[in-house]
Amino acid sequence: MPKWTIEKPEQLTFGSVTELSVRIVAGRLAVLASDGPPSLEVSDIGTPPLLVEHDERGRLTVAYKDLTWDGILGWLRPGRRDTVLTLTVPKDCRVQAGVISASAVVAGFEGRTNVKSVSGEIVLDGVSGEIEAETVSGAVESRGMAGDLTFTSMAGELTVAGGTPHRLRANTVSGRITADLELPPTGHVTLHSVSGAIVVRLPHVVDTEVHLRSTSGRLHTSFPGLDNNSRPGAKSVSGRLGGGMASLSATTVSADVTLLRRDQ
Repeated sequence: MPKWTIEKPEQLTFGSVTELSVRIVAGRLAVLASDGPPSLEVSDIGTPPLLVEHDERGRLTVAYKDLTWDGILGWLRPGRRDTVLTLTVPKDCRVQAGVISASAVVAGFEGRTNVKSVSGEIVLDGVSGEIEAETVSGAVESRGMAGDLTFTSMAGELTVAGGTPHRLRANTVSGRITADLELPPTGHVTLHSVSGAIVVRLPHVVDTEVHLRSTSGRLHTSFPGLDNNSRPGAKSVSGRLGGGMASLSATTVSADVTLLRRDQ
């Protein structure tokens, strides 16, 4: 199995890559779908070195020796370990990208994508398929998403711009959730936050069941015809918009929930 130790700026190209796992601490990471040969470009690196492995099954790993995938969210070691790198792999490649405080862009993939962050911001650009994102306080922004997205965070924000989800599940403690969506007929959206506000915007004409709930937060909707049932300790807005084939559920404990209607 070919192995490399990266201690200075360097470029590598690889044969077939079907699965990628990359884990860095600080700096910047770009993971891009490409029709060209899989490649790695390290433009800046500190210490210790990065380890690169490419096995016969097509699995490519780029990581520090002591930073495991399961250990990312619990990382407590001192030091910044700044690294700037770009990886290009096929669009159907399975991707695992993990960062501690680094910023990351993952773009163009259509298979299964998993991202983890402690405090670094992650941008998912044109990523479809099955997507899982998990952070402590890092924000996740998804642009042009299609498929299934699951987001879990303690305090990180989720922003979905131009999303067409089959399934969107988001669960935060204090992070804000903002989603501008086109719902397909079988789209299913479930959003939950304890103290982070939830804002959803849907098209002017949409077919979906709506359920908004909060214990003490305010509920607001721009869509007429929904039932408002509010009493101390339990507030809800629910009903059917259009044919109601899709579903939208948004629940908070103390934060506001807002459902906006996009202009024609």
